[in-house]
Amino acid sequence: MPQFSKNLRQTVLLLGTALLLSQSASAQQYNPLWIPDTLHGPTFNLTIKDTLKQIVSTGNQTITGGINGDYWGPTLIFNKGETVHLNVLNKLNDSTTIHWHGMHLPAVMDGGPHQVIPPGTLWQPYWKVTNNAATYWYHPHLHEMTMEHITKGIGGMIIVRDEIESALALPRTYGVDDIPLALTDRDFNTSNQFVTGPYGDSMMVNGTLRPQYTVPAQVVRLRILNGAIERSYNLGFSDNRSFSVIASDGGLLDAPVPLKQYLLHAGERIEILVDCSGEAGKSIDLKAFNSLLSNFIAGGENFPNGPFANALGKKDFTILHLNIGAATSAPITTIPTTLTKNVLLDQASAKITRKLTISDSTGVTKPVILGPNAFLINHKLFKMNENDYEVPLNNTEIWEITSSSALGHPFHIHDVEFNIISVNGVAPVAAQAGWKDVVFIPGKPGGPGGTNTVVKFIAKFDDYADSVHPFMFHCHISLHEDEGMMGQFVVKDAPSGVDEPITLSKEFTLYPNPAANKLYVELTNKNSAVYYITISNVLGKAVMMLPQPELSQGIDISSLAQGTYFVHVTDKATKAVTTGKFVKQ
Repeated sequence: MPQFSKNLRQTVLLLGTALLLSQSASAQQYNPLWIPDTLHGPTFNLTIKDTLKQIVSTGNQTITGGINGDYWGPTLIFNKGETVHLNVLNKLNDSTTIHWHGMHLPAVMDGGPHQVIPPGTLWQPYWKVTNNAATYWYHPHLHEMTMEHITKGIGGMIIVRDEIESALALPRTYGVDDIPLALTDRDFNTSNQFVTGPYGDSMMVNGTLRPQYTVPAQVVRLRILNGAIERSYNLGFSDNRSFSVIASDGGLLDAPVPLKQYLLHAGERIEILVDCSGEAGKSIDLKAFNSLLSNFIAGGENFPNGPFANALGKKDFTILHLNIGAATSAPITTIPTTLTKNVLLDQASAKITRKLTISDSTGVTKPVILGPNAFLINHKLFKMNENDYEVPLNNTEIWEITSSSALGHPFHIHDVEFNIISVNGVAPVAAQAGWKDVVFIPGKPGGPGGTNTVVKFIAKFDDYADSVHPFMFHCHISLHEDEGMMGQFVVKDAPSGVDEPITLSKEFTLYPNPAANKLYVELTNKNSAVYYITISNVLGKAVMMLPQPELSQGIDISSLAQGTYFVHVTDKATKAVTTGKFVKQ
């Protein structure tokens, strides 16, 4: 048989692949992957609303929740060192919260269960970005409603950039060679409506069913978020190619880690590089090789009936079909050998080892899906008014989690990034050896007679003391979290030895009054400080919520309707609340 020239072989291959892709498109096997818009700061306006989206190609639209759109939300671009201001307007029919997952920020800005945004209310958190360059995300965190609100599609991704990451030759053109992928799965009823539950029968990426996307024939960066309610994804490619993990939850790894599969749990993120150089005209699938999972990892079960039954259980399935197109004009074609030099926390500096437990329980009446079973942290269900720990400011701590639970649980802590020390006495693999905010606690091996699982990590609580608003720690399987698998802690500063003055901000002046656009709050005692301001209408409904407001900037009230309003000022030192009144022109 005569030998084709190299160029001719490539031409035949391209023509054949193009024909196959054309046939696939004509059969409408795939849908175009939706890429969320980006928002750049330092000010971000986010409106959460009830809406509709044609997710299933035929039939009814699906009732969804979205942020600035009909499903999901924009990708927020933060720069390390800048102060970002978020204007979050809740136009849902329900109260909700927005948690800035992975962000290091004051507890009162964190968006956990205690920072509830009522319907029709504007919440205005802000903070200085101190996180390293990485992929983070934001999502609802309303206690006992997190699963429902995430199921509706409320959330979005955050990209933090910094000088170290920006100096590297990495793919960075959003939507071209730098692709955000929010993975989840959903169950639809016969009317195309979401069924709220732990698992779905249909894989979705960025809210798209059966998605496909065209990437250039060069090194491509995929920012992958596991935004599922419960399922873990054992990621790999259909041709078993290697990819390079360059970042975990909280930033770059020291060097790329070549892998063929990576198990990503609920709430976790990774960034990977895939070298598609010279492959124009080919196609590959990003897959979940979940048939390889044990029965005690979410997604590795295969229940025939009940609320956990689903078509994807313990099976391999396609996540995203990738078509490889022409290279860009300035392609990245090599993968760096080094990325950064992480300075991890020294275990010898830890002041305390906190010992937590995870366990299974029966006879609990509160959980509605798991009941009468429940998963517990520290042998109890979560209570909003009980703090588990008081963490001294500037403490470096080892958290040791011992699990007797049969199931594995992704454990997430707010406020800090941490370094994993060990899992069952073994140091973390290279792809897990950087900065994390979710760690997987494996199920107890060997059943009831087996040995408990022990996971250790180390974190430093170096600022943001607040004795009122706690930070959370919990399983990031939303069902488990909603049904009480959660705890909380406050970061407390040491007493100063000086008696705190009483009601420092008891007296204040509002001006101008009446006001049209900006309202200023002037405290009579210049040494006082404000912890929180809430503005309510004459019916007592909160319309604006301002945690630790910057009084010198004034309060933008231009969006308020004309009328009379009340300003409730919470003093920082005593948390006493004083009320004033103004008229909006």
